[in-house]
Amino acid sequence: MDNNESKLNGYDYFDVTADIGFHAYGKSLNEAYENAGLAMFNVITDISKVKKEESREFEIVSEDLVSLLYDYLEELLFLQDTEFLFFSDFKVNIEKIVDDKSSNLENYKLTCFACGEEIDWNVHSPKSEVKAITFHKMCVKEDDGVFKLRAILDL
Repeated sequence: MDNNESKLNGYDYFDVTADIGFHAYGKSLNEAYENAGLAMFNVITDISKVKKEESREFEIVSEDLVSLLYDYLEELLFLQDTEFLFFSDFKVNIEKIVDDKSSNLENYKLTCFACGEEIDWNVHSPKSEVKAITFHKMCVKEDDGVFKLRAILDL
């Protein structure tokens, strides 16, 4: 798959010993994070078979965009593990916030509305179990108006 085709699909994968890595792309930071959620759940199961019957909303605040990506993916994995849900649709809104007490401190707030359904192994064929998200080689960058995220999932 060439690089331009990958950007149109929203994400692609790369090999890492005993793990799997992915790049997620978007015309906006929000879209790139949405595609990161899709990339992670598509490692676990075929997301085309995950209906949008249940929804969860959450908010997280982190000190930088890499930490925000880590915390976002961790929260989605936590919801999967504790509520037995797979997600196949994400609406993300990211905003920069400034601490009122110190104008030097900036944080990022992510609000996510995720849709999916309860796990049913008769419908959702298992692919790989994601045990954790790693910080190793994680990055968030913009290049020529395209946002690119990189993350590695511990299988």
